[in-house]
Amino acid sequence: MKPTLFVLAAGMGSRYGGLKQLDGLGPNGETIMDYSIFDALRGGFGKVVFVIRKDFEQDFREKILSKYEGHIPCELVFQSINDLPEGFTCPEGRTKPWGTNHALLMGKDVIKEPFAVINADDFYGRESFAILADYLKNLEGKQNDYCMVGYRVGNTLSESGTVARGVCEMNASKHLTSVVERTQIERRDGEVMFKEGETWTAIPDNTPVSMNMWGFTPDYFKYSEDYFVNFLKENAGNIKAEFFIPLLVNDLIQSGKATVTVLDTPSKWFGVTYAADRQSVVDKIQALVDAGEYPAKLF
Repeated sequence: MKPTLFVLAAGMGSRYGGLKQLDGLGPNGETIMDYSIFDALRGGFGKVVFVIRKDFEQDFREKILSKYEGHIPCELVFQSINDLPEGFTCPEGRTKPWGTNHALLMGKDVIKEPFAVINADDFYGRESFAILADYLKNLEGKQNDYCMVGYRVGNTLSESGTVARGVCEMNASKHLTSVVERTQIERRDGEVMFKEGETWTAIPDNTPVSMNMWGFTPDYFKYSEDYFVNFLKENAGNIKAEFFIPLLVNDLIQSGKATVTVLDTPSKWFGVTYAADRQSVVDKIQALVDAGEYPAKLF
């Protein structure tokens, strides 16, 4: 069975000011997400599931899904801030969704095979999808054996300012042991450095970081449901608290319930972190097209 690609796109409407302004960065107006679907298809994924907000379903079907018809099967699931376990209600004043792992939970009824999780607006690169698909194809019928594509931090920086990255540590078996969020990382005097307090600390260019590109088996959904209940018991009244994927992953690896293998990728990540990044992303995509990595028109 081919693995499924699960695309986190529920923040898309608010982040871009509506789907009509979904940014075309490729030579024929392709979005970053179009490149992810193209790479997933040639990497060996068999289906794509998108999690979106219900209020832009029609727009999404017309402008996004219609492009992929005849190429790869697609399904939609919906994230709502009111989709909570029995006994919990959304606190008054909350407008923000409950985070990436809550969005992931929305796929529990339609995903029954090993699956990958990505952000809709990150360019991950061809090699990353191939590496991830190859790993997931060997997980059929297994449990508690997950993976994460670890990008080399030097391949994920912005020329326009500092970035936040989940800096990873792993053991000799390449199993993830911790993810520490570093909120200010940039290249200074030729070295990659992160700031903590007033101190800048250098780290090697090939230090693995998480770009929210994960691989799971369906048992992860049950862990997510159980953890979300505990999360809400502690945070239900906090209108800004979010249930992020690394929160649960860290809990599972610290408790010994699961292992997460870190998969090294040579791919260069890029995205529009700052408005000033846009032209750089357009240029990078055009260079990949010119080099024959992608056709000028994807779909």
